[in-house]
Amino acid sequence: MIQTFQTNLDDIKTKLIALGTGLLDANELILSALNDCDADKFSEARSKIKNVNSKTDEIDNAIIKVLALYTPEARDLRQVIAYLKITNELSRASSNTRSFIRGFMGVCKDVDTKTITEYAVPMQTATVSAIRSTISMITCDDDDEIQDIYNDVLIEENKTDDLYEMVERNLSIQISDSSSFEKFHKMLRALRKSGKIAARSISIANLLVYAKIGGNFRN
Repeated sequence: MIQTFQTNLDDIKTKLIALGTGLLDANELILSALNDCDADKFSEARSKIKNVNSKTDEIDNAIIKVLALYTPEARDLRQVIAYLKITNELSRASSNTRSFIRGFMGVCKDVDTKTITEYAVPMQTATVSAIRSTISMITCDDDDEIQDIYNDVLIEENKTDDLYEMVERNLSIQISDSSSFEKFHKMLRALRKSGKIAARSISIANLLVYAKIGGNFRN
């Protein structure tokens, strides 16, 4: 029975990694598309996160089945509970990614290249790094390494916050009339979604620290 439990847990982990990889691929494509507002790459990015909700439902059902059949304890229970919460975070991160694509495509042709180069690209770069590091935590079993990766994710998430504050100040100075206000507001709203994707990454990293090391859920 123990082997069967582990097989089911490994299958859940594999599906989580696949979802996370799709999210990473989508955000890497966004990063590649930013400079020239490449509609094809934005569309391809959307395709990487199709049907996420149905996939997370499938994983959640598998987790509930594991809980019902095996009543895991201690670290195994922490891991299963963490995975159940991680599916929700991945779903929200995918939703934020779709919103970012939709919002940025609507304004990128109207935004000067300097703003994109100095703020949007570094912000999305940090978001991509946060996602990549978080996914690597799923297969990591060394407690010290897990903590180190968590710290890396936290640094990248903080970068997105700092960059957003900088671009918000910069754009507010440039506002001269109602039309420019609307354009910059849409730009900020789109960029905020990039920051929220990074925030979802740190939430997942928190859950993985809990699953692997223990303690309380971290905010």
